[in-house]
Amino acid sequence: MGRPRAFDEEEVVRAAVGLFGGRAYDGVSVDDLVGHLGVHRNSLYKTFGSKRGLYLTALHRHLADDLRPLLETLADAPDVAAVLRLVTSADLGLLLLAAVERAPVDEEVATEVRTALAAVDRAIADALGVPADMAAALTSAALGILLRGNPDDVGAALARRLDSLTGERNPTWQ
Repeated sequence: MGRPRAFDEEEVVRAAVGLFGGRAYDGVSVDDLVGHLGVHRNSLYKTFGSKRGLYLTALHRHLADDLRPLLETLADAPDVAAVLRLVTSADLGLLLLAAVERAPVDEEVATEVRTALAAVDRAIADALGVPADMAAALTSAALGILLRGNPDDVGAALARRLDSLTGERNPTWQ
């Protein structure tokens, strides 16, 4: 019988979400993980198998803890402005980094990213009553706004423009 774990796995995974979400997968070494998470190297490998194993666990946690609540709040979004405000205020750092850094080289991460973005698209489509392609465009716009670093001004300008094009509060886009 081995020794009991000397760390709280949930706390380690939450801390890993923050670390990977702030510095990306390639920006975090195993030494960084050991130092930042306070877990011995052997314990890290025994529990998660590898740095990638911990990364995947952290990505799953991020999607459950940060994306799922966003999807639930999007269901009540009354208009484009609310959708943009909700998406650009959500903590989606790890998802965005996963999309640009790991998804192109890791099919498992790519699948998680595609699934997560499709869920956002569906939530937006359902909330606004718009077609799937318009919802995907809004998701892309919202994430792009988030990446620009000025979500309030850019998002408000886009929402005003979209609303002026339709002349309706909840447009039915064809």
